[in-house]
Amino acid sequence: MASKINELDVIALLRDIPEHDLRAGQTGTVVYVHNDGEAYEVEFPLHPRKSAIETVKAADLLKLLNLDARRAQAG
Repeated sequence: MASKINELDVIALLRDIPEHDLRAGQTGTVVYVHNDGEAYEVEFPLHPRKSAIETVKAADLLKLLNLDARRAQAG
C-alpha cells in the first residue's frame, strides 16, 4: 500500500516529464494537493537559486520516507 502524499512531503518522479525538462528520479517537495491527491503541485530545485513548480499526477510520484523523522517519532 502506497503512503498518502501530503503537503511538504519529499517525492521522486517515476517517469520523465520532458515538456517540463524533468527526469525520472528527480526529487521535489509537495507544496499543494489537488482533489484529495489526484495531482500535486511540486517544487523541484534546479539550481542553487532557481526552482520550478509543476503540477504532477499522483501516478507519477513516489513518496520518499524521511527516516530521521520516523526515528524521532518513535522516540
